Amino acid sequence: MDIKSRKYAVIAFITFVVLFLMNYLGNNQPDKLERALMTAVAGVIGLTIGMWFINRNKDDDTKHEFD
Repeated sequence: MDIKSRKYAVIAFITFVVLFLMNYLGNNQPDKLERALMTAVAGVIGLTIGMWFINRNKDDDTKHEFD
């Protein structure tokens, strides 16, 4: 999946919303908004890095065996 596509943007948005709501609704700390935003942004950044690695190696002709 290309990280510049519309499909990726939808998945990143859904990931952000799910992580934000899980952390915002389940937290009783006074700074729950900041914690929820940081966690959701970190999740989307992690998703972007992972998809970048997958997309980067997609056209590689060498096959890597992980046995």
